[in-house]
Amino acid sequence: MGYRHHEVQRLRRLTTRRRSRRDETAFVVEGTKLLSESLAAGARVDTVFAGPDAPPELLARALAAGARILELAPGVLERVASTVTPQPVMAVVADVAVELDALEGASLIVVCVDVGDPGNAGTVLRSAEAAGADGVVFCGHSVDVYNPKTVRASAGALFHVPVVATDEEPSRVLARVGSMGLRRLGAVVGSGHDYTTVDLTHTVALVLGNEATGLPAALSEVLDDRVTIPMTGRSESLNVGMAAAVLCFEAARQRRSGERVRE
Repeated sequence: MGYRHHEVQRLRRLTTRRRSRRDETAFVVEGTKLLSESLAAGARVDTVFAGPDAPPELLARALAAGARILELAPGVLERVASTVTPQPVMAVVADVAVELDALEGASLIVVCVDVGDPGNAGTVLRSAEAAGADGVVFCGHSVDVYNPKTVRASAGALFHVPVVATDEEPSRVLARVGSMGLRRLGAVVGSGHDYTTVDLTHTVALVLGNEATGLPAALSEVLDDRVTIPMTGRSESLNVGMAAAVLCFEAARQRRSGERVRE
């Protein structure tokens, strides 16, 4: 019982503390869908915490993949989980992030600078993966990509698109992105080119800034151009997750049609 208590305490720490996730280079997934996605992607699942309603076939898959299975009494997971709806399983998964060099040769990536909302970060991941992006970079003071809310909002995309998570200064990250041959397009409110008139068929890095303050002015020297999503309603801008979806799917549309619109 003491062993199980120790393991549950570890699960709680990884769920609530960014520092613990960093120290262990591990994070938590909640629910059958995310555990299934992590297994399908070949992520290393360390331990599965199973409640009474955990699907036996999913536990068998996890066991076959080398995970430990820890069965818990009713009500234990509910006290640990970050979701309102009780989850039948939670699992500790090894860090899946890659180094920036792994994106060498990428054709389309998204770079998030100081993106602070975990839900938005998850939506960026989901949109980028769905549109066929080759990677997503979180830099500067961006939210922890392994925050439980980010992991949930990604709907499994975290396991299917390469993710770079770094505290490195955004200017240095963008300088390296530029050296990889990617054209760096900053998403801005009102002062950029209409995104539908910009050629997104070549190697492109879509650069998105903080929800409240946008991209820092200091990044001007490491951006090749700026794009804007025109607004006809009263809103001045979309949130960063929605903006990522619009831009990524415009890039996907242009690439499917072979369209070239603007140099």
